Amino acid sequence: MAGRLLLVWLLSLAGLDVQASVRQAPEPELRALLQRTVAEADSFQDRFEAQVWLLDMSTRLTPYIADPQQRLELLRLVHREASKAGLRPELVLALIHTESHFDRFAISSAGAQGMMQVMPFWKAELGRPQDNLTDNATNLRYGCTILSFYLRKENGNLSRALARYNGSLGRQAYPTKVIGFWYDFWYVKP
Repeated sequence: MAGRLLLVWLLSLAGLDVQASVRQAPEPELRALLQRTVAEADSFQDRFEAQVWLLDMSTRLTPYIADPQQRLELLRLVHREASKAGLRPELVLALIHTESHFDRFAISSAGAQGMMQVMPFWKAELGRPQDNLTDNATNLRYGCTILSFYLRKENGNLSRALARYNGSLGRQAYPTKVIGFWYDFWYVKP
């Protein structure tokens, strides 16, 4: 019964028709996939937190990534890399939303690559020319580390850190867009 109440609550947060959703049990494959993902999610405080966050974010991510397994794998990576870098995972999702709309093969006109649009010169700077910036784990590690560095450099000023990340320091359009996606689409109260 507690599981059903949790599902009703999560579905209501996502804006879904709770009555219709409760009548249909989750697909067994999705349930098994979520269980495996939760078991592999090493950056969460506990299993319940992992289940709630992954289900909530997976629902929000559906318009951008149709495959449930790909969504959960990406979310686990985002949570892990953001947590390692001391960032809120939802902020990283907002940045990805802004930068690439979750297209791991995105390449900007300036040459930035992957979901977090990391510039390839970073590979040479680190002496790692073999790194593939379209690999989500690699891209997230680079992007989260870079954003975390800029956030520390700017003494916690998120707007300035985001502008540095984007190479647009002094302009507000980019930080405003990322913060807008964060608060309007991805934000979860701590």
